Order: sequence, then structure tokens, then C-alpha cells
Amino acid sequence: MKEIVFVTHNKGKIASAKRNLKDINFSIFEYELDEPRSDDIEYISKAKVMEAYKLVKKPCISLDCGFWIDELQGFPKAFVNFALETIGIKGILKLMEGKENRDCRFTECLSYFDGKELHQFMGKHEGTLSKEIIGIDTEKRWSDLWYIFIPKGYKKTLAQMTDEERELRNIEKENNEELKKYSISAMDEFVKWYKNETL
Repeated sequence: MKEIVFVTHNKGKIASAKRNLKDINFSIFEYELDEPRSDDIEYISKAKVMEAYKLVKKPCISLDCGFWIDELQGFPKAFVNFALETIGIKGILKLMEGKENRDCRFTECLSYFDGKELHQFMGKHEGTLSKEIIGIDTEKRWSDLWYIFIPKGYKKTLAQMTDEERELRNIEKENNEELKKYSISAMDEFVKWYKNETL
């Protein structure tokens, strides 16, 4: 099985990759890829994986995420980093003061490029916004949004959950068709496809 290189500088994504990609031959190349200004995560992910391939000259993957808040017409969408650098999670909670509809979701696109063909895999994680910042810091945290995102079917933010609770959530998802509808991992979708391709 060929080695696949995951190019990212995000510690949380690296921790997720070590869990989700353990069944395939992969390595990490820590590097901050350029992020084009767009609200299309598929376009951003494609641009990043193409840049990644130029760096490592091996089959590689890149993962890009967006965050959608229904009550704010989808804001911040793919502009998550910009929103967090400017108004932060406190600003997001301020925008949501007095709002009853707190539905939101992470969306993600994993792009795989082997030098010839591009394949993209979509994921989503439905949830609600908490009314306050709750939880502790962890190297598994992808984003500050973990402090205010409560996964569908749960009552704690991702940052409140222990490692064991997050792992149990992943196991529960595998055995619960209702939870599967609300949480689809782009990494898992890629692994299923890749293992089938290399049989």
C-alpha cells in the first residue's frame, strides 16, 4: 500500500488522522497550506491538496472545514478562520443572543490527489450552539468552536467531553443509524473508498 501524506499544521486534525487513518499507510507533513478566499470548501480543499502535492511529490490528502449557523444564514461558512481571528467565539455567541434556533454544523471536505486524479469526500457533523463557552483545552481540539459546539444527540460541547466520551461517541455512531445521519466523517469515507481501491 502506497504511503499517503497528510499535509496540515492543525494539531486536532493530526490527532483525528491518527485515529481515523490507522488502517492505511500514512504520514504527517506539518505545514500551513495557503487558504484561498472562497465560501466553497471543495474548492479550498482542492487548492490545498494541489499545493500539498507540489511540496511532497507523493499521493496526499488535505482536509478543509466550514461551520454553518442556520440562524445567521450559514455564517461563517468557509470563512471560519477569519471569523475566529476577528470576532472569535465570544462574538459568535453575541450574534446569537436571544436566538432560539441554535442549529449548526461542521462541514468537511477531504481531497486526495495522487499526481493524476483528484477524489473528494464530504462529511458533516450536526449540532447546536451552547449559550456559553464551556470545556477545556486539548491537543485533539480542531478549533475554538469546540467550546460552543454540542453534537446532535448529546448535551456537552466537544471541549467538555473527555477523551473517553469522544471515543464512546465514535463507537455509538457506528452502531446507531440515527446518529450516523447526523455525523459523517470525511476521513472515514475516504478510508472506505481507499481500502476498496487497493484490494
